[in-house]
Amino acid sequence: MGGKSCSVGFGLVSSCAGKSVGKTDMSEAIEIIHDPDEAELARRGVRDWPIWEKEVSRFPWTYDSTEVCYLLEGEVEVTPEGGEPVRIRAGDLVRFPAGLSCTWDIRQPVRKHYAFE
Repeated sequence: MGGKSCSVGFGLVSSCAGKSVGKTDMSEAIEIIHDPDEAELARRGVRDWPIWEKEVSRFPWTYDSTEVCYLLEGEVEVTPEGGEPVRIRAGDLVRFPAGLSCTWDIRQPVRKHYAFE
């Protein structure tokens, strides 16, 4: 397969094949933890956050504050202005930085917990 193994986590340095990865566009500023364990969700209090739901749709969005969300259901492609699309699915814990302007393309209805930092 030969693909690179990359990881990113909140508060961690992005790495890919053991090398630090610089942020070249806002799509790299979106941080995703795929399938965090229940202990991580409990530590953050995710299950106590409010829930937001949205049908299949497409709309522009700007984050005035940093948002962390955990997708319970659905699939979204978020495209930052001037950046590459980022696919987000149920089971992803995601951090969107304040100041990010993007387009949300909801492919499957979304249900998510969310909190602002």
